[in-house]
Amino acid sequence: PRRYCRGVAKSLILFNRLPLCRHYSSSQVRRGIGRYVVSKFQSVNAKYEDFLKRRFPRFYHLYHTFKEGVKLMLQDGKEVQRIKMKMFSDGMQYKDLPYRDMEKLRQFRRDIMKAVPLMMISIPPFANYLVFVLMYFFPRQLLIPHFWTPKQQVEFRGLYHSYRVRHHWPVLKGLEKTSQRVKDGQLQSHLKNLCAKVQSGANPKVSEILAVRSLFSGPPLGIRRMSVDQMRHASPLLFLTPRLPGFLIGRRLNSHALELLQLDRALSRLGPHQLSESELRQACYVRGLHSNALGISQSREWLSQWLQVSSALKDSEVSLLLHCIVFLSANYPTAASRH
Repeated sequence: PRRYCRGVAKSLILFNRLPLCRHYSSSQVRRGIGRYVVSKFQSVNAKYEDFLKRRFPRFYHLYHTFKEGVKLMLQDGKEVQRIKMKMFSDGMQYKDLPYRDMEKLRQFRRDIMKAVPLMMISIPPFANYLVFVLMYFFPRQLLIPHFWTPKQQVEFRGLYHSYRVRHHWPVLKGLEKTSQRVKDGQLQSHLKNLCAKVQSGANPKVSEILAVRSLFSGPPLGIRRMSVDQMRHASPLLFLTPRLPGFLIGRRLNSHALELLQLDRALSRLGPHQLSESELRQACYVRGLHSNALGISQSREWLSQWLQVSSALKDSEVSLLLHCIVFLSANYPTAASRH
């Protein structure tokens, strides 16, 4: 044992005399080893991707989309963490956030809620292969936009919007039916004329919409006072499921409509002219207008009209904001809107 210990000691002395150990500290050596491991991993990964690209191009396309989607999700996660830390350190409330921060939190919550089931499935060993299969066959139902291809982005947004548009007519018919219960003759006339104008293919003026605002703060059309049938027709306007008990539908509608109103107030503080083209089109889409086929000026004009209505509403009148998804977007743009 003594001879062995002496041998080890001599070896350590000789090792410490080597040029590498004289010029680099142990921490520098560890960092060098770490960089070497990372570079080797990147090299192996690049070869694997090249193999997939040559031999299995469809699978590679799916794999690449998934990898980029994960990167985007991680970036969003870091951004959300930054926003929440700022809220905590500055004592800010959600309603006081800048528009882009508020929109980031809103969208991230929705994405996470949809992504969690798929993330849970991928936890067991080798389950990621099942995830790829599900991604291939059910991309719209299971994946968030981070994992959609550019072609799928256009296709799926169009499909979701067409689903929303199918509920425009039931919403208007429900309003017509409800107008019969309005006791004030002038308000009843205003509501009927508003519905008739939209049904005829024309776009109502902001003043015509605001003329009926009092009907949407209490009975019969307040967010918690309208009929369950009207709630079910209105839910898809915000991409919410109507297949829930009435009290839950009312609670969800109120929560999402208030969130949209707060988002509008933040956008008004920023100024809609500050939005990039992609931000502008996203803002229109969230509020009911699929603007892909419209020009930038038309999109800005429509969003300006929306904000004129929104800026005049109180929290108790968010039901009118919800119905504006139909009033303002059902016929935009038309020849009638330019008169």
